[in-house]
Amino acid sequence: QVQLVESGGGLVQAGGSLRLSCAASGRTFSNYRMGWFRQAPGKEREFVASINWSNGSRSYASSVKGRFIISRDNAKNTVYLQMNSLEPEDTAVYYCAASLTSRYSSASRDYDYWGQGTQVTVSS
Repeated sequence: QVQLVESGGGLVQAGGSLRLSCAASGRTFSNYRMGWFRQAPGKEREFVASINWSNGSRSYASSVKGRFIISRDNAKNTVYLQMNSLEPEDTAVYYCAASLTSRYSSASRDYDYWGQGTQVTVSS
């Protein structure tokens, strides 16, 4: 059984930084693609970033490119999302997700496992 556990959310002022972590367990993740999504109140869940666990290839939503960095630590089975220059518009619940294939996708339907989410609130 795959488990994804997010941590690191919180309240931060605009312009500040946070680092989210996603600890993965239950399988070997070397052929997976890991993603971060977010959902603000009243809005659809949206793609933020993804990383191929084996080769480290990354992709980002245009709204976060240049501000957020996704990375992984293979030894710890952990994926990170470093969020810099945060804006009030980044306020949302952030979810970690795992896809059983390494193929790139920004669609939530292509991800098979999800964490419980962690709240990020950016004050102006």
